Amino acid sequence: MAVLTAKELAVGYENQSVLENINFEINAGDYFCIVGENGSGKTTLMKTILGLQAPMSGSISFGDGLENNEIGYLPQQSVVQRDFPASVYEIVLSGCQNSLGKGFFYSAEHKKLAMANIKRLGIEKLKNRCYRELSGGQQQRVLLARALCATKNALLLDEPVAGLDPQVTTEMYELIKQLNDDGLTIIMISHDIQNVKAYANKIYDVNTKEVRNVR
Repeated sequence: MAVLTAKELAVGYENQSVLENINFEINAGDYFCIVGENGSGKTTLMKTILGLQAPMSGSISFGDGLENNEIGYLPQQSVVQRDFPASVYEIVLSGCQNSLGKGFFYSAEHKKLAMANIKRLGIEKLKNRCYRELSGGQQQRVLLARALCATKNALLLDEPVAGLDPQVTTEMYELIKQLNDDGLTIIMISHDIQNVKAYANKIYDVNTKEVRNVR
């Protein structure tokens, strides 16, 4: 069953479309990559999927119990964000914010979930370290653990290996593949077409508007 469907979607900003005629379905358990060159509109499409901006025309619909505010999101980092002065545990725990409701304090269940995802990502020894002291690969694991705290179903990853060295890039791809094998739907935005072919089962090219089944 489709968890996300785009129909005749157009996305853009300031009344100017950057992508049009977007049509695809993402099913539960897919590893779905959206590929294209830098500046091709991938990030604008991502923001529309997340509900951060409205479609210019067409529609995005969610199914199988998924809502756009239940997608775990791993964004690209800015230089300022890489220097954020908080502990690893604090950052991962902040992924539970959407489930606070009207409350102001994290519950014991939230804290248990944060620790479970810290262990899942292999960063337990880093939990008390300051985030800005970590390497780029370690920071990406922290942000991925944070994203996992926000969802049980789907992750949206925006260029998750950008700026990482080749060995860490491979480790990150393998980690994401393991999460997909564990049942999470993966939606990845990337310009790294050669590498994503080895992991994705579907690739949507924003230039050709075609969905290719890879495996």
